[in-house]
Amino acid sequence: MFAESEFLNSDSSHLPKILKKISAMLEDLIYLKFITPGILLSLKIIFIVISLFFLVIIFYSLRKSSWLKNRFLQDMVEILTYRPYGIKKMAKIWSKIKGRLETGSESEYKLAVIEADSMLNDVLERLGFKGEILGDRLKQVTTDILPNIEETREAHKVRNNIVYDPDYKLTLDQAKKVLKIYEQALRDLQVF
Repeated sequence: MFAESEFLNSDSSHLPKILKKISAMLEDLIYLKFITPGILLSLKIIFIVISLFFLVIIFYSLRKSSWLKNRFLQDMVEILTYRPYGIKKMAKIWSKIKGRLETGSESEYKLAVIEADSMLNDVLERLGFKGEILGDRLKQVTTDILPNIEETREAHKVRNNIVYDPDYKLTLDQAKKVLKIYEQALRDLQVF
């Protein structure tokens, strides 16, 4: 029994010394005391240069990509103007499409209907509707999203007739009616 208590006393006297050594080693590791100041300065300079290099790459990539534009610029324009981003561009395209009706040429009427259909297809695709063609996307649209969905489907059928039937005749009145349907659909989708 005496030997056992002597062993415990001898171990307990060494325990603070061991803890001090471990503490000193951790302190050396954390504060890098084993590295000389010259080497430490060199390492700091190297890592600063590497960090600056990567910062330059990040800023260059952000400038060259459209991510920054899409993420912040578009949001700021929408907030400041209270209108969706790119509305002026869409309005300009739409006025070009409507201008085709003033030419008096049936081929221009047909082209106007095709372009209006394509414009609606692009808008629905950007809104996240899935499908290969506009017909597939229109199947997903409800009357809550697009109140004139049935008329829009009929206008799309006219477009299909124009594309797939070379003898299809389109009058100015028909073209105006179809474009009016597409225009209402685009307004309901808040394109302009």
